[in-house]
Amino acid sequence: MVAHLMALAARTAPKGKGMDSIELCVVTGDDLHRLAVAMKDAGKALEMAFFNRDSANVAASDACLLIGARGYEPAGINCGGCGYSTCLEMSGAFQEKKARAYHFRGPGCVIKMADLGIAVGSAVKTASIHNVDNRVMYTAGIAGISLGWLGDCSVGYGIPLRAAGKNIFFDRS
Repeated sequence: MVAHLMALAARTAPKGKGMDSIELCVVTGDDLHRLAVAMKDAGKALEMAFFNRDSANVAASDACLLIGARGYEPAGINCGGCGYSTCLEMSGAFQEKKARAYHFRGPGCVIKMADLGIAVGSAVKTASIHNVDNRVMYTAGIAGISLGWLGDCSVGYGIPLRAAGKNIFFDRS
């Protein structure tokens, strides 16, 4: 229930120019195992051992909220925050890099990335209000994107949740 309330908080969080480019997915049950395996696989492919630690946390969680953003959708204000002079240039650069193997696909609109941060913050605030332990993990976001659970998002994060006597996201090895 709290994961769904977190998704509601993320969905209704303020968005730049009122344009929503956020995707959400609540992961529970057997899909938590699928997500954990995808995290391990990504860690192996990227040669980053900490993906295994995060994977163990996700496997031991009660649920995980995935939040992603379609960062390639420009806000249309030519602010230059993405490193390009115009939104059109940023969009063109994104298409060129789309096939390359990065953790996330970029460049991304800085407004959309701020929207993603606000959505994540709103979600973890909601978990906190309900006293559910959580941790923001970009490793889970990478796996969620690779599984296709966040549509065509270019950037994503996962927020695993656990209600237990000890916070499993603290004192991690």
